[in-house]
Amino acid sequence: MIGNFPIDKFEKIQTPFYYYDTTLLRQTLDIVKAESQKYGYHSHYAVKANANAKLLKIIASYGLGADCVSGGEVQAAIDAGFAPSSIVFAGVGKTDWEINLALDLNIFCFNAESIPELEVINELAAKKGKIAHIALRVNPNVDAHTHHYITTGLSENKFGFSIEDLDKVMALIPSLKNLDFIGLHFHIGSQITDFSSFQDLCVRLNELQDQFDAKGIKLKNINIGGGLGINYEHPNHFPIADFETYFRLFNKNLQLREGQVLHCEPGRSIVAQCGSLITKVTYVKLGATKKFAIVDAGMTDLIRPALYEAYHRIENISSTEQEDVYDVVGPICESSDVFQKEVHMNGTKRGDLIALRSAGAYGEIMASRYNLRRLPIGYLSEEM
Repeated sequence: MIGNFPIDKFEKIQTPFYYYDTTLLRQTLDIVKAESQKYGYHSHYAVKANANAKLLKIIASYGLGADCVSGGEVQAAIDAGFAPSSIVFAGVGKTDWEINLALDLNIFCFNAESIPELEVINELAAKKGKIAHIALRVNPNVDAHTHHYITTGLSENKFGFSIEDLDKVMALIPSLKNLDFIGLHFHIGSQITDFSSFQDLCVRLNELQDQFDAKGIKLKNINIGGGLGINYEHPNHFPIADFETYFRLFNKNLQLREGQVLHCEPGRSIVAQCGSLITKVTYVKLGATKKFAIVDAGMTDLIRPALYEAYHRIENISSTEQEDVYDVVGPICESSDVFQKEVHMNGTKRGDLIALRSAGAYGEIMASRYNLRRLPIGYLSEEM
């Protein structure tokens, strides 16, 4: 059961809505800063995880950079107070207006993913009389051992340059006079809890570094991306991801060269555990073989269970009744609008408040207006 939900205040707010525990968020950010600074690493928050403007301002205030995958995210980062010199911009399909925005802002780096993209960035930078900093996103063919929809580092994925293409790309770069090649970027997937995947990335990176050294190419920056997972099953016992082990692993296994700077892009691991989707029970329906707790939130508010079959711990935060078993479902006209089947939670009735935990990442930001539903609002604990 959750300990610090202000139930009396929740009852006055229209459901569904997102609730963010900013005390936990700040504790998480303190640990991220402390553990990364032990080794001189630079962290860039992955804005795609959650772009709530109030959360972004808190994260920016801790001195993190921003990892963006669209022009909209770049602008949101600037509006929240992130320094342009700390913004990295990735994505396989950057459009001209997005590239021009980033060039005008003089961001730190474009993480480029194809030869046509390099050529377009060079062309647009030349028109502005600018030099664009470029890191090549390399697909290292490392299995992240996670859901196939959120694996990004295998040869079959659409992201980045293959290792086999690097020689051709490096031969081209000197002819692109408005690009400054400053390093390599990697991202193998999301919600990674098997740390051997990060060890495999280190092995592949070390091999690549040796190849670049043999050609006399010095890399100023290495960006290992994000992907660190959280504990969805036990958010109360493990509210903060294991950043200590994560950063120590790279320090131990990655052979950085003198003067090189390591960058990382945590997203989910920063914001997921501080957020919960709060919804109200509309009906308890007795089926032929089971009970349905029908809530007023649906896949429009939190799509992860429908999209990835993702698990979120579900708790009735209103009830102290004896435990019962329910299928917790939403009101959307889709059979996939099911949050979880056979949920063991306190006896539930109409009007009870239900919390879907660990929903701070890829929750509010992925909400839609399908069925013409209103978008959920996000509230911060420090505002209540």
